[in-house]
Amino acid sequence: MKSAPLLVSMILTAASGLSQNGPPSGFSAGAGKVDVTPAASELPKTYEGILDHLYSRAIVIGNGAAKAALLTLDAGAMPDQLWQNVTKRAETELGIPAKHILMTATHSHSVPRGATSGLEEKVFESLKIANRQLQPARIGYGTGLSYLNVNRNLIDPKTHKWWEGPNYEGPSDKTVAVVKFEALNGDPIAVYYNYAMHAVTVGQLDKVSADAPGATSRYIEDSFNDRIVAAWSSGAAGDQNPIYFQQTYDLREIRIKDYAKRGEDISNSMPPGGQGLNKSDPAVAKLMNQQKQMILSMGQFLGEEVMHVMRGMERAQVNNRVFGDQKTIRCPGRQRTDTGRAGSPGTYKDADPVELRLSLLMIGDIAFGAVNGEVFNLIGQRLKRESRFAQTMMVTLTNGMARSGYIPNDAAFGYNTFEVLSSRLQPGCAESGIVNTLLELMDEAEASQR
Repeated sequence: MKSAPLLVSMILTAASGLSQNGPPSGFSAGAGKVDVTPAASELPKTYEGILDHLYSRAIVIGNGAAKAALLTLDAGAMPDQLWQNVTKRAETELGIPAKHILMTATHSHSVPRGATSGLEEKVFESLKIANRQLQPARIGYGTGLSYLNVNRNLIDPKTHKWWEGPNYEGPSDKTVAVVKFEALNGDPIAVYYNYAMHAVTVGQLDKVSADAPGATSRYIEDSFNDRIVAAWSSGAAGDQNPIYFQQTYDLREIRIKDYAKRGEDISNSMPPGGQGLNKSDPAVAKLMNQQKQMILSMGQFLGEEVMHVMRGMERAQVNNRVFGDQKTIRCPGRQRTDTGRAGSPGTYKDADPVELRLSLLMIGDIAFGAVNGEVFNLIGQRLKRESRFAQTMMVTLTNGMARSGYIPNDAAFGYNTFEVLSSRLQPGCAESGIVNTLLELMDEAEASQR
């Protein structure tokens, strides 16, 4: 059931209250978008071309006393060095405190690592454009529903072991959280939307693509005749796949059989990308073409839900808060000592502790709780359930990349899934550490208003 959409009016007066950084003079927003697609000559040998373009999308917010920024990059992860360099420059050159910035990867599995020349400059340019475009604005929040995601861990009916597949009964938050920014005359500026789903549909094509997040953002932007910047952020999607994923499973079976003919068993492992697939095989080509169509379909359906939520934002509330902070927690680490993708328990030895960077950005009463890793869905659900703010979302793969691997909830450590087996975290720490620390940061945000 959808929550009632909320339009938060940010046309501020001195009586509106104070931010943590002093008295406001008005709320403003601006947006920018820069193409970061690598040139064909920069692609690794494993890539066969470009399916669609990659972008850095940025939204800068101000309240007259402080600025903040929401930035998303079409990438598999957010490298620590990129995050550090861009936020440092934003602080010194644009006056945006590093702790007020969320830099999020869309987590497309079809983006080569480090292949784009001048990536840092291009990402920073999107922030500079957004900062130049600042104008008096309003901000709205609402939620919708999309059934494009599904829990991806189940018991295989043949082997009776854990494996990857659509678990329709498994934990899966269908919420689409939407934050809209518009000029005072109603003209669109930007929309920031949050959804828990892996961007893995076209990963076997071996072509550069922003996958479903890119298709969704392009659909929304095109629907507004490119007068808006639409920025995706990944929710708690560590155990969430697209529900329409059958072509990928079919291609895996083809690959397993082809490898078996050559005397190699890959049934409990998976080579990266489309390695080993005969792409001249008509059956393979057909499935891959269907994958291309699928991301466009998902983009259209999710984009329509985002715009539906945007249209329903009507009620108003005044709050000018801009608050941002970060904390790092340390959890006991482990190192796996055996192999195998899934299905059987792993063996481990103790390893160095794992650090997780947690960030909170508050814009009014909208709470963006961020984690620099891939978080299981129930952790995101718990944060929203225990938050003092009704308008709370979890943003993952944000502000660097943890060395944890997947971040399962405590109960999931009893599952022999590939995410749990590969996690570098010992059970019993990350779930409560993430939730409780973000809640503490929310308490600090409330105290700063007093």
